[in-house]
Amino acid sequence: MDKITRRTMLAALGGGVAAAALFPFGAQASPDDLITKKIPSSGEQMPVIGMGTWQTFNVGGDPELLKQRTEVLAAFFKGGGRIIDSSPMYGSSQDALGWGLNKLGDPKRLFAADKVWTSDGDETVEQIVESRKEWDIPRFDLMQVHNLVAWQEHLPKLQKLKADNKIRYVGITTSHGRRHGEFEEVMKTQDLDFVQLTYNMIDREVEERLLPLAAERNIAVIANRPFRGGGLVDRYQGKHKLPAWASEIECANWPQFLLKFIVSHPAVTCAIPATTKVEHMRENMGAARGKLPDAKTRKRMLEYVASL
Repeated sequence: MDKITRRTMLAALGGGVAAAALFPFGAQASPDDLITKKIPSSGEQMPVIGMGTWQTFNVGGDPELLKQRTEVLAAFFKGGGRIIDSSPMYGSSQDALGWGLNKLGDPKRLFAADKVWTSDGDETVEQIVESRKEWDIPRFDLMQVHNLVAWQEHLPKLQKLKADNKIRYVGITTSHGRRHGEFEEVMKTQDLDFVQLTYNMIDREVEERLLPLAAERNIAVIANRPFRGGGLVDRYQGKHKLPAWASEIECANWPQFLLKFIVSHPAVTCAIPATTKVEHMRENMGAARGKLPDAKTRKRMLEYVASL
């Protein structure tokens, strides 16, 4: 889709109207209530539920869709969220994020995570600069090599940017269960703060080697595709009841059940579900509160899902 001309869109929606009037935050969720985990390389605390933008924020310059996505962002921050993940691969998502963050007054809670996605090792810095302009932020907190593309060229440059305090953390990503062998080798040999990989109640291959390795190497883990692109929610929500004992871990709906399983794994730092709807964002952020299941309850959760 076409890139957004922010000045044009601001004018179209009334740039003189205060962001607080358009997208009021209301009472903010207390940070004290949030379930957080430490980023191992720094000790910084991160809420266990973040936000992805793949497909959901690729809205081009549509004024109504931009407004709706900004409302989703507002609900995310109101719920205590911090980490938002995007990529140059995601169409106009970076521009839509920048537009929404600008309308919300650049929330201070933001932990901005993006990716390098180019096979040309000479374009590392250039692509990061362009992404930063689209987000309209001073710097990224986390920069990742997307799906290991040209990681040998990109990682040294990302480490240099980190040393120069131009980014805060460095990582790599994969998805859909791909490249796990190569991913493991990079985790073993490179200095990484984060890895991002697919993990949910159905896709659990990473439990065997990658999650234990992340714990061993003190690497934070971001779980992507927690709902399999919405497929798991569609499979269970409205078709199967939550077990009565779900209330023991304070799950009010299937999204929270699915998310709490993921983020209760000791090696997982956070999960990044994506959504286009405010009500779904509120459901997701509910998983960052209350109790997390212990090992016995996690097994029980798996057995229940397998029985359906």
